[in-house]
Amino acid sequence: MQNSQSILTSLLPFVVLILIFYFFIIRPQRIQQKKHREMLENLKKGDRIVTNGGLICEFIKAEDKFFSVKLNSDTNIKIAKEYIAYKIEEETSTK
Repeated sequence: MQNSQSILTSLLPFVVLILIFYFFIIRPQRIQQKKHREMLENLKKGDRIVTNGGLICEFIKAEDKFFSVKLNSDTNIKIAKEYIAYKIEEETSTK
């Protein structure tokens, strides 16, 4: 009986540590990845996005592994989906 109790008491800190890692590191990261994936799937033509390199682009169309984006009126490029940081939400101000 004491042997099984000592095993439980020695494993308890590891179980607590695993739970802490899950709730403070793994779970929030998965939630953030899910939101980013949903944002990429819901992009529409004309949405303004920011790349990981800091470029502000206008979304044109989605392809298999790339997005076609417009940098300015003359320059259209393709960028890998992994390099889209976030979508710029347009502010509606009444001035």
